[in-house]
Amino acid sequence: MLSAFPPPYYPLTLSQSRPLRYGLFFFLYVMQGIPSGFYLTALTNYFTAEGVRPDKVASFIAIIGLPWAFQFVWGALIDRFQGSPMGRRKPWVVGSQLMTVLASGLLLFVGDPVAELTPLAWLFCIRSVFAAIQDASVDAMAITILPEKERGRGNAFMRAGFLAGTGIGAAVFSHILRDYGFHTAALAQVAFLSTGVLLMAFIREQPGDRLLPSFGRATVGRATLGRLTVGRVTVDSINRSGQEIKSSERADHDFRWLFTELFRGLFSRQSLLIFGAILLAYMSNALFLRAYNHHLIDKLGWRDTEVSVLAGTYGMIVATVIALTGGYLADRIGARRLLLIMLGIVAVYLLGFNLFSETWVRREVAQVGLVALYFMDPAVSAAAMPVLMSICRKGVEGSQFTTYMAFVNLGDIVGTYFAGNALLYLTAPTIGLTSGVLAVVATAIAVLAVRHYRSARQ
Repeated sequence: MLSAFPPPYYPLTLSQSRPLRYGLFFFLYVMQGIPSGFYLTALTNYFTAEGVRPDKVASFIAIIGLPWAFQFVWGALIDRFQGSPMGRRKPWVVGSQLMTVLASGLLLFVGDPVAELTPLAWLFCIRSVFAAIQDASVDAMAITILPEKERGRGNAFMRAGFLAGTGIGAAVFSHILRDYGFHTAALAQVAFLSTGVLLMAFIREQPGDRLLPSFGRATVGRATLGRLTVGRVTVDSINRSGQEIKSSERADHDFRWLFTELFRGLFSRQSLLIFGAILLAYMSNALFLRAYNHHLIDKLGWRDTEVSVLAGTYGMIVATVIALTGGYLADRIGARRLLLIMLGIVAVYLLGFNLFSETWVRREVAQVGLVALYFMDPAVSAAAMPVLMSICRKGVEGSQFTTYMAFVNLGDIVGTYFAGNALLYLTAPTIGLTSGVLAVVATAIAVLAVRHYRSARQ
């Protein structure tokens, strides 16, 4: 009989520490949120204040968002190549982080962002390629490492981290842009992102994983254990408690199988209905947010730093609290029930706030309205993410969930793009009412889908 002993205890092992899982995913999403706050809020508000036409700003955002449209490819690659002494997902996370930092350094070659708007957009696009892979790899790690009972809170920490990072990117970088210039802002972004690479060097996914890559023949770790046959169980590794991890859980599949299963998952009726409703909700929020920010600066005379800082401080605090509270409620009352409640709240807010748009001239009303907008995203996310995890097909969970998250990010960019072009012809309140109608449609679709599939399971 073969006797196997667990490797020595290492405190920074994700599979063994719930606080570490929550903390790490929060931090990794902060690192993803900072660039988003930089270019989606601080830079776009800066361009608006500098007199750049809203359709030009919209094109800038669209170019940056192009790589996110191919997120399903990155997810499939990550699911296909998982074998490494460093763990299933960590090599992808670290490698993409490092490339994102290097690609961000290309922004240092831009002198005047307003005069070089199009070249700047394409440099950001190059950076987005690696940022999209990083996002996919972190999502894949999350769905692999988070137990089902932690998914509500885990996703809450992830979304809270993204929103906190977005707030930092908006508030901090808006002042850096104004006070020190674009070059300093780009350098600060590189410094922020580098901390993520350093942190991941000390993290393990499972006991026995290597901290750093091995360039010689490995002698220790999960990958070197190979397949040890104990009775009739094939074992790849043994965790700290002695629980066997079967190789079938980490089976390698070819791309044909991966893409077939992925498209079956994505295009099932349940997936199309539920994710369609969620995507509409995200797009409606992004559509109005960009229009409202432009209205505050261009029509009401706010400074771009005022808008960015308000979003990055009070907006960030509200978003973080809502995300964490929503994650707890998702685990407590059920993610699907919470999703219906939150979608309804979003629809009521967008319609109500825009019907009384004449009150926006009062500064306190406009401030409350902007901060409240940052309630929408985390409120939906806290319920939506666990729901999406639950409908992923076994074997391609990483690819499918990653694709969902890609389209969520793409939905933000599409909403911003359409808002920029619509502002040439429509007022912000009109765009806001359109967003409210989209949110009502999203709520109706979600209600029908959840009720149908709840009854189908009974």
